[in-house]
Amino acid sequence: MGSVRMKPNILVTGTPGTGKTTTCSLLADDPNLNLRHINLGELVKQKNLHNGWDDEFECYILNEDLVNDELAGMMDEGGNIVDYHSCDFFPERWVDCVAVLQTDNSILYDRLTNRYFYQKTELSSNLGCIWLSSVSLYENIWS
Repeated sequence: MGSVRMKPNILVTGTPGTGKTTTCSLLADDPNLNLRHINLGELVKQKNLHNGWDDEFECYILNEDLVNDELAGMMDEGGNIVDYHSCDFFPERWVDCVAVLQTDNSILYDRLTNRYFYQKTELSSNLGCIWLSSVSLYENIWS
């Protein structure tokens, strides 16, 4: 069995537009917490941890194995706050706390329509999945 981490790893998840990046950035900027913010979407782009581009959803196709290989050392060390819209492929041993952010649909709709990269089909898909995602995340976290 590995050594015990001195600092926790926190995963902040939720649908796009709920404030994951803002929340993680604020926490990482607090010198008393001394957390490293890992914006997984940015890391995937910077380190090419993907299997190409999805034209329909206009995003990279995440390669979970490459991502986990890249994160292994940092997560074992601890003190990370990871920002991503899903939580199902991270090894349980890496995560000490999961925060699922949610936003009222009327606020979320305005936020997403103001983002230049949202197509109408993607917006409908994200808003339609919020309820199902919440149920699924709840079941995954508490089962």
